[in-house]
Amino acid sequence: MINNIPQIKHTGSGNFFLMAGPCAIESEEMALRIADRIVNITDRLAIPLIFKGSYRKANRSRLDSFTGIGDEKALKILSRVSREFAVPTVTDIHESHEAAMAAEYVDVLQIPAFLCRQTDLLIAAAKTGKTINVKKGQFLSASAMRFAVDKVQDSGNPNVILTDRGNTFGYQDMIVDFRGIPEMRSFGVPVVMDCTHSLQQPNQASGVTGGKPALIETIAKAAIAVGSDGLFIETHPDPANAKSDGANMLHLDNLEGLLIKLIRIRQAIS
Repeated sequence: MINNIPQIKHTGSGNFFLMAGPCAIESEEMALRIADRIVNITDRLAIPLIFKGSYRKANRSRLDSFTGIGDEKALKILSRVSREFAVPTVTDIHESHEAAMAAEYVDVLQIPAFLCRQTDLLIAAAKTGKTINVKKGQFLSASAMRFAVDKVQDSGNPNVILTDRGNTFGYQDMIVDFRGIPEMRSFGVPVVMDCTHSLQQPNQASGVTGGKPALIETIAKAAIAVGSDGLFIETHPDPANAKSDGANMLHLDNLEGLLIKLIRIRQAIS
């Protein structure tokens, strides 16, 4: 199904596909620098890439948290990434009226986990004709995502991807149930494991989400081993100073080594 995404490359390599990039578009220079590194790595390894970046962060713990540099400015940066590096891009939308706007700039629209049950949002995204990546709510079972798929497909759009990002465990932690990957794959759509958000530690007293980035490799290896079609990894050259979700992002310098290990696992189970 990812063959329908414009500019997607290396789909015949037999590798998993990758959604990767910074959590948020912080600046044009930063986005282009990160894209250049990721594109070079994935081209060498023949991994299909969809470059990820949020044009706006609508779900923040605190009012003073970074939300973006401006919607149109950030979307234009994503469009430039796509043109300059000949790769598709994905960004998340939060309200129905954003779907058509974002669709003018990116190739894949992402529905955030907290919004995966929002019928009007799913329908609006579907009607753009873009591929829709729906993140599984951390409050839902894998089986419940069948209904999100139905909402998009029954609206006339067959191109759906599902992404697991763990389940709420208590108040301040996430846990991944890897049984969900084959269950969601049984719906006939590609399934992705979000290796960074599944390691978040939300609802911290400081109002800043924590994370366990040292376990990104563990989550990624397990996901590939159980048959995940793709991986979602937020990455940054300086996570400690990233404007959003730095606590659970992968350092960009560690991306290539991780992907090489994951390719070996993929080859071993093929």
